[in-house]
Amino acid sequence: MAVPKRKTSKTRRDKRRTHDALTAPAVSTCSKCGEPIRPHHVCDSCGTYSGKQIKAAKE
Repeated sequence: MAVPKRKTSKTRRDKRRTHDALTAPAVSTCSKCGEPIRPHHVCDSCGTYSGKQIKAAKE
């Protein structure tokens, strides 16, 4: 079994983890009601997508 010869330094360990951070999801506003929505998704509050009514509006 392979065993490391030297202790991994904090700098080297942290360099390896630079890409592990979470990013906040992208948010845009609905053109009809102005609610924040995710891009390329149907608006939950008014039910529109790209200016067209897709589903019934949430009451």
